[in-house]
Amino acid sequence: MEVRCLLNRLLLSGVVLTLVACGGPKTRANMPTEERFAYAMKKFKDKDYFEARTQFRIVILNAPGNTIVDQAQFYLAECHYEMDEFILAASEYERLLKLYPRSAFLDDAQYKIALCYDRLSPKSDLDQKYTLRAIEEFQRFLEDYPTSEYVEEVEKKLAEARAKLAKKEFDTGNLYRKMTLYEAAIYSFDDVLNHYYDSAYAESALFYKGECLFKVDRSSEAKTILETFLEKFPKSSFASQAQGLLSQIARGTGADGKNPQ
Repeated sequence: MEVRCLLNRLLLSGVVLTLVACGGPKTRANMPTEERFAYAMKKFKDKDYFEARTQFRIVILNAPGNTIVDQAQFYLAECHYEMDEFILAASEYERLLKLYPRSAFLDDAQYKIALCYDRLSPKSDLDQKYTLRAIEEFQRFLEDYPTSEYVEEVEKKLAEARAKLAKKEFDTGNLYRKMTLYEAAIYSFDDVLNHYYDSAYAESALFYKGECLFKVDRSSEAKTILETFLEKFPKSSFASQAQGLLSQIARGTGADGKNPQ
């Protein structure tokens, strides 16, 4: 982190000194690499991301052995990110990780890859392929950079992404439940409980699973689930309903309210 901060301070100082020496923000075909990089950084700071992107790319292509190329690669990706071109941005961040394994910007790049897919993640009722990819990249970040300054934010983002998947599966199960497709609902509630047991949807999923099992006359299984539910969530708003269902099971009363003969 200290190395990156020092680099950033040097870069900003270089931008000012170079532009003063050049008499202002200008570009030339034969501009030296460091001068072109300074110009690109000035454009980036001015939010002229299109021009900055062009200049960073020239630096990368024309000076592959220069010590500032990895920085040009990072800021090229940043330009795409700031322009909401998240697929392209992710590709450029990945390129930095692959080509510059000693760069001071590695954790920044991995963090931004995850953010790219997180930004592409839609509402919970839509296809969640980008959410799944974001989760994968956030997890990779935590494995590879456990001491990074971004860890706390990544953990928060990861929890939010997992909660979105939990909501999607829970809403699917609840829809099946309302349609009286109880077996399908049980399957979805099981998915919530198996994969997102730490989410806010686990409580409701566990109760509704017990209720659905009762509805399809799987009373023994329903009893186990409902008892587990009351043990884990004794103060739940569903507690009285769970007790009622257990009382019906104890009396041998089926979902239709009748005693089987």
